[in-house]
Amino acid sequence: MIDLKSKNLQELESFVTENGFPRFRAGQIFAWIHRGVRTFEEMTDLPKSMIAFLNENAQISFVQAEQKFVSALDGTVKYLYRLNDGNFVESVVMKYHHGYTVCVSSQVGCRMGCAFCQSTKGGKIRDLTPAEILDQILYAARDLNISIGNIVMMGIGEPLDNLENVLKFLEIVNHPKGICIGYRHISVSTCGLADKIRLLAQYNKPITLSISLHAPFDDLRSSMMPVNKKFNIKTLLQACDDYQKVTGRRISFEYTLVDGVNDSRACAMELVSLLKGKLCHINLIPVNKIQNGTFDPSSQKSISAFQDILIRHGLNATVRRTLGADIAASCGQLRSKRIEKEGSL
Repeated sequence: MIDLKSKNLQELESFVTENGFPRFRAGQIFAWIHRGVRTFEEMTDLPKSMIAFLNENAQISFVQAEQKFVSALDGTVKYLYRLNDGNFVESVVMKYHHGYTVCVSSQVGCRMGCAFCQSTKGGKIRDLTPAEILDQILYAARDLNISIGNIVMMGIGEPLDNLENVLKFLEIVNHPKGICIGYRHISVSTCGLADKIRLLAQYNKPITLSISLHAPFDDLRSSMMPVNKKFNIKTLLQACDDYQKVTGRRISFEYTLVDGVNDSRACAMELVSLLKGKLCHINLIPVNKIQNGTFDPSSQKSISAFQDILIRHGLNATVRRTLGADIAASCGQLRSKRIEKEGSL
């Protein structure tokens, strides 16, 4: 059964015409899919003969919300989705003054092994399809009866480790006949896969690239993020420079602050040395406590002092507002609890 939700419009046109139907039917199907329909019978402008054909030869895959939590503090909504094969992923919907933003997952699990991240515990199970990424948005928009205008790919998984499917998803979600979320309203995060950053640059999509940096010294970063052993800070920043030469886009550097680990004045000054003069924004993030984790978030005093050093040296640095603290909104926590409950680990 062909999953039509993972098809772009051109692929749908080929599928439709190769099976003897007029090309314009592909546009109708594409539009219906992105309105969140789950059956071909809901596509009321298709002839019965085509609906019968689609039921025999194609499907519209969808995720199912296993759990839903709404924060009493700020209205943030978190979903734990069960996929068709029984695996779980998470997404979070956040409300800002400019509208709704959804944080989506790109893989089931993650193989990057970052020490502060719950998502990587248990490793990577598999990549998500374009349809499974897309449906996290469609489900939330339909369930909450809202229009989602911004996407951050910072949920479970490493997006650039699933680059082919992520690129397909970006193309589909940006299409004017679909959800039509502009590339400039989409952020894609990476732990620092320098080779994939250069590959992404070749597609020259005007997205925001977010780099999870988290430490300014190689030995410290390697202890927190194993990827640094393959792509050290110098290699990563060179890839970022090459990316900017192609795209001209500002890069966001994510820096998770861990008490007594990477929040010292020496770390702040080294970060200044690394990033001063670059077209970038630094997003400071107090680390989230994770199950069986040893990292504690930096104190408010340490965070403010760290930010002040960066700003005084000409860098653009802000502290990310904590949302959904009462519903375990940081990625991986719900999935981990659910897997333990079902005895899968």
